Amino acid sequence: MAGTRAAIRYAKAILDIAQVNNSTQAVNSDMTSIVNAIKDSAELKDFLQSPIVKGEIKFSSLNEIFASAQKETKGLFQLLLVNKRFELLNDVALQFNSLYDELNGIEIAKVTTAFPITPELEAKVLAKIASFSNKNITIQNIVDPAIIGGFILRMGDKQYNASVASRLQNLKREFSN
Repeated sequence: MAGTRAAIRYAKAILDIAQVNNSTQAVNSDMTSIVNAIKDSAELKDFLQSPIVKGEIKFSSLNEIFASAQKETKGLFQLLLVNKRFELLNDVALQFNSLYDELNGIEIAKVTTAFPITPELEAKVLAKIASFSNKNITIQNIVDPAIIGGFILRMGDKQYNASVASRLQNLKREFSN
């Protein structure tokens, strides 16, 4: 848990600096790129977590990989070097993204579908969301063939399950009663 607390502190510090410099949107893009790069590359993840690789090497590699990053993002790399906390980079980036969304009144709606979401279904889901939320909604699609069809919508602690798997489960329950 201490890692998460530290990640939140770093993310808040970088967000404060970015706000002063009017670069929150650009830094948020950097953080999204970092999260995606780490998610897409097991090598990068292992490299950042490795206790054997020296901090300076991690630092110069990150500056090379994210050469076009904002100065605030590069400042984060410097901070992680000084504090020997490169393993926190992914968490810091994720925390930054959620602080940025909060700041801008954006809420993430996780929509699980059996296949990649279609524009028609996305419109349906957004209409459903509009019935109970007035925030700016960003849809994040999770593909899970196990739900068979329909969708599962999760926002914060609310969940709306309109999946075929859930309907089958309900039918099974009704028959066994």
